Amino acid sequence: MAPKQITISKSNFMIGLSCPTLLWCTFNAPEKLPEIDDATQAIFDQGHEVGALAKKVYSNGTEVPHGRESAKQTKELLVKRMPIFEATFFHKNAVCKVDILAPIGRDEWDLIEVKSSSHIKPEHIPDVAFQKYVLEGAGVKIRKCHLMHINNEYIKKGEINPKEFFICEDITDEVLKINSIESSVDRMLGIISGKIPSALLGVDCVSPKDCPIHSASLPEITELYCLGAKAYQLICDGITKIKDIPKDFKLNEKQCIQKEAVISGKACIKPAEIKKFLYDLKYPLHFFDFETINPAIPLFDWTCPFQHIPFQFSLHIINAPNSAPEHFEFLASHSGDPRPDLIEAIKAIKPKGTVLCYNASFEKNVLKDLLEAFPKEKWLGSVIERIEDLIIPFRNFWYYHPEQHGHASLKAVLPALTGKNYAHLAICEGGTAARKFLEMMHPKGKPISANEKAKIRKDLLAYCGQDTEAMIEIVRVLEQI
Repeated sequence: MAPKQITISKSNFMIGLSCPTLLWCTFNAPEKLPEIDDATQAIFDQGHEVGALAKKVYSNGTEVPHGRESAKQTKELLVKRMPIFEATFFHKNAVCKVDILAPIGRDEWDLIEVKSSSHIKPEHIPDVAFQKYVLEGAGVKIRKCHLMHINNEYIKKGEINPKEFFICEDITDEVLKINSIESSVDRMLGIISGKIPSALLGVDCVSPKDCPIHSASLPEITELYCLGAKAYQLICDGITKIKDIPKDFKLNEKQCIQKEAVISGKACIKPAEIKKFLYDLKYPLHFFDFETINPAIPLFDWTCPFQHIPFQFSLHIINAPNSAPEHFEFLASHSGDPRPDLIEAIKAIKPKGTVLCYNASFEKNVLKDLLEAFPKEKWLGSVIERIEDLIIPFRNFWYYHPEQHGHASLKAVLPALTGKNYAHLAICEGGTAARKFLEMMHPKGKPISANEKAKIRKDLLAYCGQDTEAMIEIVRVLEQI
């Protein structure tokens, strides 16, 4: 029996369902856990913003302050029969805070969990089931369990209307199907009290690539393209290197190419396919890349939750073979809707010639959204029609280098082909670019200084420009084949 001082929270419980090693380290070796990075913190911050907005659905509710007295204060509020936010309950070795607890009739309550997603996810069900277990153990009569999530079809028109912004779905039936919460809690208490467990990847640790403990030290075989759960079967059989995969183990064509490249240490190339791809490109060649924000709570009128709003682009144009590229760029300079100014700047794209993007479905979708929002800008349709995707030779494994490690992303392909990378930049990926733009234009706390804004602008322009420069470098390498 685990010591009574061990108390499992809802987040601990969800960790325990995903990986026993991670659960053990959370209690016994927190120094093994990576620090919360900016991307993770941004997710937390977004969740807090959405949670604060959800409370406005119940305008007569009361929030329980955080602290040692929160459970006692919750008991006092239960008697008053009003909506309670962050109600705190203990049962045996489990504790939870409930986003919203709404009174029903004389003595029942509805449990409402708020999520900053646009739909119910499988992991939401055990999350709510754990809360129901704790509350009922503490003597609270639960009538229904609800999942309140974002309505991604909501259109902002002035101030956000919380009652229209959220959708509240009854998940009681799904929650009732889970009747193993107490046994799961007991199992987790045993894990925490014992020695550090070894987890079978893909079995005990359900998603190793997302696990803070295991993701940094995964065997090479997990890099094999689209191998999925089969990789963990091979690891269980003692096979950790791609070169050691048995000849009778069935691989698809792309996986075979990757294995061949790893064994030879050289790129595998299909020259005919690459030459055909390049031949179909028309001058002037445009190399184009967007940066966007997609906030859960829309910032601008006539936009939706999670809609990608472009705030920046980089455009390089090569007018003829062997000519020097021209560079055009845009970065929003005010906190209002950046799209009208951005559309004007996009007119630098010429009426003829291929528009090359990397993983082009993203740029196409952003342009389609722009055309839908600004239907008078019909010329955007011509730009969409001329887009070609530079990822195609790499996604199809017409060119594969072992240094790509199973990936076809721009940041995997560029160093493999050219030896260059993004390491010299202050901003190295799109998520950081979006966060820095929001920090610059929509600060949540203390406004940033003019010098800080100037640095962020410089860093954003350097990052986005690097993306289109990278595409030029890649095309030049392919042209030498």
